[in-house]
This record gives sequence, structure tokens and C-alpha cells, in this order.
Amino acid sequence: MSWQEVVKLLPAFLDGTWVAIKLFFITLIFSMPLGLLFAFGRMSKNKLLSGLIGIFQYIIRGTPLMLQLVFVMYFPSIQLGISGFSRFTAACVAFSINYAAYFSEIYRSGIESIPKGQVEAARVLGFSKSKTFLRIVWPQTFKRILPPLGNEFMTLVKDTALATAIGIIELLRVAQNHMNRSGSMVPIVVALVFYLIMNGIVNLFMNGLEKHYDYYKI
Repeated sequence: MSWQEVVKLLPAFLDGTWVAIKLFFITLIFSMPLGLLFAFGRMSKNKLLSGLIGIFQYIIRGTPLMLQLVFVMYFPSIQLGISGFSRFTAACVAFSINYAAYFSEIYRSGIESIPKGQVEAARVLGFSKSKTFLRIVWPQTFKRILPPLGNEFMTLVKDTALATAIGIIELLRVAQNHMNRSGSMVPIVVALVFYLIMNGIVNLFMNGLEKHYDYYKI
């Protein structure tokens, strides 16, 4: 395959990249706040709620994302006899739930790393629980969890390739299709470059965010 042919295929690669980008952002929009709710549930003094969230996290983190994609895609129609999600919606649901489970543990570890003395001092000063969290706990937590969040964001960029398991035409599927047609590895190399560019942008953004919060020393 010549590079001239690769240039002609760029629109198809860009379409596949756009699908990956949409999946990336939709996953973050839903999984990050959902992960915070799971973290609160896991830290709850209600043992039943905490235990159920713990079991849920174990199931999600202990099984492959590809399996979860297939489950969300086909379980409603095969087992329940009802119309299920569209392929892209199923991917968004599976990715959001999966990443919410991982984000919840990042949130929990960050929140629990804040000295309890600070919370007690805030209460002495008359701060409500919500005000204590928003003014005292969360700013420090956010600073501490930026590196692990950055790692998860970069992993998510790569994991969007798993959407091909349920027939979504994203970047990897585009590359595979053209590789099979041409008998050349060039399309795979092009896809690799696209993934590196996307993760390079994510890395630059997270590095900039960490530098922005450097003024807040812990």
C-alpha cells in the first residue's frame, strides 16, 4: 500500500477517530460523577450500602471490559426478549459503568487521604458537611488524584478500540478492514499514530492541569 493510497483513506480514519473521541467524552461525562456517587456509597456508614457497592466494584473491576460490552449489548434481547441498546449506546453504557467503578476507587483513596483533623476543625468552625467537602476536602483531593486520573484517561483512549467487539466502526476496525483488503500493515501503523496523537493531547492537558494546581502544595 502506497502512502498516496493511505492519504485517500484518511477520511475513513478520521471518521473512526471521531467515533472514538465521542465515546471517550461521553464516557467521562457519565462515569466521573457516577464514580463519585459510588465512592460516597463505598464510604457510607451503612454497611449494606457499602457492601453492595463493594460487590459491584469487584464484579466490574474483576471482569473484562469486552465481556461487559457484549453483556450490555445482547443481554436485553437474548435473555429478556426486549429491544436492547444500539451498538454505540451499549458501548457508552458499558464504558461509563466500567470507568465509574475505577474512578470511584481513585476518588475514595483521595478523599480518605485527607487528614481527619481538617474535617474536625472545619466542623468546629461551623462548616456544614457539604461546605466542608467543597471547601476543604475536595480541592486537596482533586490535586492528589490528578495523576491517577490522567492514567485512566489515557487508558480510556486505548480502550475505545474494544468497541469493535460489538461491531462499532471505530479507528481500529477501520484499520483492520483496510489491512485485510490491502494485505499491508500500513493501516495499522496509521491507526497507531492516531492513538498516539490522541493520547499525546490528553497527556499535555493533564500535565497542564497539574502545573496549574502546583500553587496548591500538599
